[in-house]
Amino acid sequence: MPKAEAEEANSLKDITEQSTGPKVSKRLDFSHAWRALRHRNFRLYFGGQSISLIGTWMTRVATAWLVYRLTHSALLLGAVSFSGQIPAFLLAPFAGVVVDRVDRRTVLICTQALAMVQSLMLAALTLTNRITIPEIFALAAFQGMINAFDMPGRQSFMVQMVESRNDLQNAIAINSSMVNLARLLGPSLAGMIIAASSEGYCFLIDGVSYTAVIASLLLMRIHRAEVKRHAASMLEQLHEGWSYVSKSVPIRGILTLFAIVNLMGWPFVVLMPIFAVQVLHGGPNTMGLLMGSVGVGALISALALVVRKSVRGLTRVLPMAAAIFGCGLIAFGFSRAMWLSTLLMLVAGYGMLQGLTATNTVIQTLVDEKMRGRVMSYYTAAFVGTAPFGSLLAGAMAHWIGAPVTVMINGSVCILGAAWFWSQLPKIRRDMRPIYERLGIIPPPLEVVVESAGRQ
Repeated sequence: MPKAEAEEANSLKDITEQSTGPKVSKRLDFSHAWRALRHRNFRLYFGGQSISLIGTWMTRVATAWLVYRLTHSALLLGAVSFSGQIPAFLLAPFAGVVVDRVDRRTVLICTQALAMVQSLMLAALTLTNRITIPEIFALAAFQGMINAFDMPGRQSFMVQMVESRNDLQNAIAINSSMVNLARLLGPSLAGMIIAASSEGYCFLIDGVSYTAVIASLLLMRIHRAEVKRHAASMLEQLHEGWSYVSKSVPIRGILTLFAIVNLMGWPFVVLMPIFAVQVLHGGPNTMGLLMGSVGVGALISALALVVRKSVRGLTRVLPMAAAIFGCGLIAFGFSRAMWLSTLLMLVAGYGMLQGLTATNTVIQTLVDEKMRGRVMSYYTAAFVGTAPFGSLLAGAMAHWIGAPVTVMINGSVCILGAAWFWSQLPKIRRDMRPIYERLGIIPPPLEVVVESAGRQ
């Protein structure tokens, strides 16, 4: 074979290998699954947040039970949840601008310290038997204001902790595993503590647990990025962030599905006390078991995402996760048996977490660094900000038509949202492809590589 033809054949061979990727070993190797933990800062965050999140989930369950014990009202359950989440919807876009303008670690230290104060105040009022519904509303709203800044700050800070963008997807999946291990342990512990003593001890444990994550943030060695002086005003940057999100077909579509699922699907958690008492004829331990089952399903989902080597294919996961979540809720609404309800909560938890983590991962991959805080603030608005309206709606629906019918209707809306997103998937993937090619996640088209090789 002439030399020129041999070189061309070798070039085409290399191109084919690049396009199809390396040969897959038959031996399963999961050594990549925890690669983000090689970064010291992320290991510190993982340790501190693992402790703190158990307390956070204990507080969520204890707050819902406290409200229901004091009022026995589905409407007030939804209203308290609304007051705790509406600040994120109103303040998150402004918080995103702040996160893009100042040091992100400083933002997180401040939010965690304020959250600790909120939990300790809740503990003091409950343990002294002076807690009232107006005080619960006020402290829930205060926590919502904190979350408006904490969530975009935490999501934007992730890329600084892992240092390498190649490990970002793994870090997000590990973080989801951590959240859902806490979701598994926290509600179960809360159920036992409430049954044995008082909701106040759950709040106290949560308040103390914040010291772990604050310590981990202080111990990190962060290459402090220079805080840039922005000529644009906050309102101009706010408009810039909105334009970026609204003009990006993939980000806009993903956030729309995410908002639909969070508006209609996630508020089922608010109704857990009603299912525990009125439908399944149990008590706080029953609610803890149901919430723990959600955590098991979510943890299984998170571990499945941890072993993924790439973000490729996650856009297909999004509608499938929404459909699984919706089916789980519909079946849960029909169930009157404890064992079946527990199993169905596992299915719902799996679908719920798949959508949450896949949404976070794809958006964090697509977004420009200079826009990260603002885009993640819209993620926060879609995640926490739509939930208050859903909680209020779920509480009102449960009051008029009952909790079982409410979750069945909400599950049906999640399935319709999944069908809509699936119809938009070709357009979304078409616009994502150039970004994935630029980041090296997928190879460029074969003809482009051949042309480039020919010029060389």
